[in-house]
Amino acid sequence: MDTVSNNAFADLGVPQPIVDVLARAGKTEPFPIQADTLADTLAGRDVLGRGRTGSGKTLAFGIPLVARLGTGLAGGRRRPGRPLGLVLAPTRELATQIAAAIEPMAAAYGLVTTTIFGGVSQVRQVEALKSGVDIVVACPGRLEDLMAQRHIRLDAVEITVLDEADHMADLGFLPMVTRILAATPETGQRMLFSATLDNGVDRLVTRFLHDPKRHEVDEVDEPVVAMTHHVFGASDAAAKKSLVHALAAGRGRRILFLRTKHHAKRLARELTAAGIPAVDLHGNLSQPQRDRNLAAFAAGSVRVLVATDVAARGVHVDEVELVVHVDPPTEHKAYLHRSGRTARAGAAGDVVTLVLPEQERDVAGIMRKAGIHAAVQRVTSAAEPVRTLVGEPMPRVEPAAAPVARTAPPAARTRAAQPARRDRSGRPGRSSGQDRTTQSGRSAHGAQPGRTGQPGRAGQQAGRSTQPGAGAPSPRPARRRASRPAGGAR
Repeated sequence: MDTVSNNAFADLGVPQPIVDVLARAGKTEPFPIQADTLADTLAGRDVLGRGRTGSGKTLAFGIPLVARLGTGLAGGRRRPGRPLGLVLAPTRELATQIAAAIEPMAAAYGLVTTTIFGGVSQVRQVEALKSGVDIVVACPGRLEDLMAQRHIRLDAVEITVLDEADHMADLGFLPMVTRILAATPETGQRMLFSATLDNGVDRLVTRFLHDPKRHEVDEVDEPVVAMTHHVFGASDAAAKKSLVHALAAGRGRRILFLRTKHHAKRLARELTAAGIPAVDLHGNLSQPQRDRNLAAFAAGSVRVLVATDVAARGVHVDEVELVVHVDPPTEHKAYLHRSGRTARAGAAGDVVTLVLPEQERDVAGIMRKAGIHAAVQRVTSAAEPVRTLVGEPMPRVEPAAAPVARTAPPAARTRAAQPARRDRSGRPGRSSGQDRTTQSGRSAHGAQPGRTGQPGRAGQQAGRSTQPGAGAPSPRPARRRASRPAGGAR
């Protein structure tokens, strides 16, 4: 690896307009993955970059993507539904954050960027495509859906980026990704960034990258030097709950990880009721709810984020000082990805894993595989190690009063009492607003990816009817009619 990370971006050949944008954001020195790859990516070579989350991969591909399209853009090249650059990301949150990092650089050249993902109506996305965009940052499910509807074509794409390729594989997206990459011109530049090359990622590299230049700055199993790991043993569930509340009470940002959506939602409510404002992030939330909760956490109006593994990758918020594994993960990669929400970009951070007596052996195995050496400390919520991590607690915040439920008008009550309309098979018909993209639980092709990063069935914006009486037999015989096709977002 070349040691040029102490040089400025301009010394690596980054065009001045982008250097100026980065400088205004306080970025004047490249991270190792950026310093290693920029010479090749700016020259148009295919690149395979390996580095864990938080290592600076977004700018490593964002800079050459914008620089090459910006300096080569001629008047009149922008065409409706035919972007020049494509970035594929596994989750909505990651796609949003990639776009946020790219847009200021793209604006310096007059390039237009848009995001495409499920969980929201496709109307605005289609309108943006019709107006003409230069760079699309997309999740595979919604992108493939819009391709099938002929709202977007990829035959003009000059640069394609696949970010978090290993996470794509974990979610079962590789068949979609393969079809999408096959729709881009073979002559275009391709960049693939991944922490590992297992689960089929190597086959993508072999098929779609031409003589790629490989760059590796670290291994996924390599611990972060600035990250301190602690394992706190609780005697029982009550003691563990007390520890959770104590660790959540500090003034800095902290993320608490749990295994299930239900438990994450419940803990966020419990903390808020206890005077520790918290928001949740999990698959049962709609995209607007996710956006609001993440925005509140990023802005600092709420200091505690309670999340499932949907936040383990692709969520970057500055100055997260503590990650707590309230529920220990099931394997070491999940531990490292969760923990990677802190100590990012050279900053320091702490990670705490809470264990009950019956979990200690399993957690020891996970830590060993992750290369982490941290003995179990049997503590209480008032113990010195806990006080040191928490620092000065935040003042208690009285929770807002719950809104008073209003009685529905008679007409609404009458409609709610009616049984849901059924299709010819006898199943309740779909709502016209159902989102069929992968990000809303099940793709248009029937694929149902893993839980991480995607909402479950309960999180679909509209699915089977939730009216009282849905699925109940009609009080009198009635002719069954086929339900109308879904007319909402795909």
